[in-house]
Amino acid sequence: MRLQAHGIETDLPPGWEGRIGLRTQPSAASSSRALGDPGETTNPIVHLANFALPEQRGDFGSGAVDLMGTDDVLVVLFEYGPECADTELFKRKGMPTKLTPSMFSSAALQRTIQGQAGCQVFFTQAGRAFCCYTVLGRQSSALRTLPQANAALTGTRILPR
Repeated sequence: MRLQAHGIETDLPPGWEGRIGLRTQPSAASSSRALGDPGETTNPIVHLANFALPEQRGDFGSGAVDLMGTDDVLVVLFEYGPECADTELFKRKGMPTKLTPSMFSSAALQRTIQGQAGCQVFFTQAGRAFCCYTVLGRQSSALRTLPQANAALTGTRILPR
């Protein structure tokens, strides 16, 4: 399956699903209920998973990580503003496509869930700054599940704005 939006394209591996969207921009009236600040520029967020994604998900997968089983993987590509591209944090060039088990830790999770492990890789591609945040349903399943995540990342392209 191919998805494309906001200058991002992905060819998903069999059994995977994904969404490419923008964070909902809050209005002054709704800012207490929505993430972010009224008037902020919203950037693309990509959610890719080898399990059914819930319709309601946080930027970094809250709501989805709660549903993950042992062999499940969630990949999030979160775009930051153009001012971040090529800065020290985003100095890595190109999408990470060779995630390894040693890159994962429970300390890298946005929210700790027993047995899960996460990895964050910040990078710049096509003049755009991203965080690739990947969550494993079970750290002990990394050798089985990371090839799937790497295939999903290899099939994803970021185009210049």
